[in-house]
Amino acid sequence: MSQGKVYLVGAGPGDYKLITLKGRDCMEEADVIVYDRLADERLLGLARPDAELVYVGKASSEHTLRQEDINRLLVEKAKEGRIVVRLKGGDPFVFGRGGEEALELAGEGVPFEIVPGVTSAIAVPAYAGIPVTHRGLATSFAVVTGHEEPGKTASGICWDKLASGVDTLVFLMGVENLPAIAAQLMNHGRSPDTPAAVIRWGTKPEQEVLLTTLARAAGEVAGRGLKPPAVFIVGEVVALRKQLAWFDTKPLFGKTILVTRAREQASALSDALEALGARCLEAPVIKIVPPESFDDLDRAVGCLKNYDWLIFTSANGVDYFFRRLHAAGLDSRALGGRKVAAIGVPTAARLRGYGLIADLVPAEFRAEGVVAALQGELKPGMRVLIPRAEVARELLPEKLSELGAEVSVVTAYRTITADTDGPSLAARLAAGEIDLVTFTSSSTVTNLLALLGRDTSWQDKTRVACIGPITAAACLDNGIVPDAVAEDYTIRGLVSAICTLFEEGSK
Repeated sequence: MSQGKVYLVGAGPGDYKLITLKGRDCMEEADVIVYDRLADERLLGLARPDAELVYVGKASSEHTLRQEDINRLLVEKAKEGRIVVRLKGGDPFVFGRGGEEALELAGEGVPFEIVPGVTSAIAVPAYAGIPVTHRGLATSFAVVTGHEEPGKTASGICWDKLASGVDTLVFLMGVENLPAIAAQLMNHGRSPDTPAAVIRWGTKPEQEVLLTTLARAAGEVAGRGLKPPAVFIVGEVVALRKQLAWFDTKPLFGKTILVTRAREQASALSDALEALGARCLEAPVIKIVPPESFDDLDRAVGCLKNYDWLIFTSANGVDYFFRRLHAAGLDSRALGGRKVAAIGVPTAARLRGYGLIADLVPAEFRAEGVVAALQGELKPGMRVLIPRAEVARELLPEKLSELGAEVSVVTAYRTITADTDGPSLAARLAAGEIDLVTFTSSSTVTNLLALLGRDTSWQDKTRVACIGPITAAACLDNGIVPDAVAEDYTIRGLVSAICTLFEEGSK
């Protein structure tokens, strides 16, 4: 049996993109991933499909497994010859009990490595616009536990030195003990008027910032019902937030947006929305799958020389066409002499990835635009191949036939209803937990409604944005009235329309 190994990996403070490159590499290699609640579960998407995932909890007052059990678990998995990642919120060695886990591994002779993470002690204040040091205001800072080991008869913190000897104080896990922390600091000389902040779920779209003072902090936290996880910061630098706030001032900050695209395509839209501060809920309602048979597409690939034009109506059509082209032992050279049209910029970009530059990209990214653009190019008798989805609008082949073309439509892929949890999604919509639903195709409309049992009553609490007029028409046909329709039928156009929608709603 090969020797196992354990990587103690810092997951960062909450924003899953703050994991380090080395941490990502370890996640992709791991046979087993042991994670706690402060690790954003989207990080688990880095895991191999066959990796074992073990959740161990570790909330401040509720433990799925005791620390001793976690230590033993790491040892046991490694001694099975497996590569283990212990994924920990923040940094493993900053109040993460990583030292205890490492000592257990060392004592058992298990190889291990420490992969540092971005600690919340610095990152959370930074996302709130609070630098822990600043010239003229703070030349020192301290990171202090706000949750000392239970059972201690006396505090291990030197409050007399800490209160007046350090400019910026950052308390982690200190919300539940905030009254005692504030009292200790004031009793040992810290001014009650010292600026302070409590930041909950820092670096995440749920981030909540309370600006207060040392004297008022405990009462205001109780009044607002702020719960862990949160960071408590004391120091003059807190006042800089009024000028330096950048994260929670983004145009879509605090908005929960449902992304209904297929899972493999959702990230582009989610990334764009999250960059503007949104919280994205990816619930794919469609799944892109191969056709029941590739026979028709393979026959078309085998006689490409017979066609004058190839028209691609989606990036999916491009991908599936080239998969079959490659399966036949061919590449883009097989299209030599044929002209190629792409329905829009994303489809044209996908073609470029296969070494082809589209001869025609219409100004209007839909079938009508392709027909209009081809009117001066397409001669009667020319043969046209359209590899597309199994179910699609018939307007394009019908109009091209009217222009005298011989049109062959072949199924390159199918869209089916994904296995998203419909009842759970319906409950969140009914509760008003989702601010906006996005639709990027007609199939996302019909398949979402199929998952929701055709219910559309959620419109009273949720807005709807569509990527273009065809998708908007599918909404209207199904009793959904869109609040925003992109003028540019691209992800960028959709994001722009969403921003405009919320900007107008805030006026």
